[in-house]
Amino acid sequence: MNYLKTFFRLLLGLFMTYAGFSHLTFNRQEFVAQVPTSGVVEIALGLGMLLLWKKKAVVGALLALFYVAIFPGNINQYVNHIDAFGLNTDNLRLIRLFIQPVLIFLALWSTGGWQQLKEWWQYLTKSKKA
Repeated sequence: MNYLKTFFRLLLGLFMTYAGFSHLTFNRQEFVAQVPTSGVVEIALGLGMLLLWKKKAVVGALLALFYVAIFPGNINQYVNHIDAFGLNTDNLRLIRLFIQPVLIFLALWSTGGWQQLKEWWQYLTKSKKA
């Protein structure tokens, strides 16, 4: 099971690093349809997934939160029929909406990020009570 988790963690890391570099270079206009004009966050998260294996739970939780944060952009792309990243039909854009939760799950599952999110939540709710 650990090999499978490592495989998906590295795969997500490569995917995010590639997305970030493409965001800053050859796909700059495509990414404007989704997120602000910076790929630095994607690169940082991608490299974190690849290199920060001792902090993988933190990076995985942050990556999952990033995927949640950009989900409204995916919805916007679907609702407003915006062509980007080869998603040039409503069916393809709709499929992407269903892929996003899978990416969130993989980021959390492959890194142990579930536990990290739980700890952050407990800290935040405990701080509000004090």
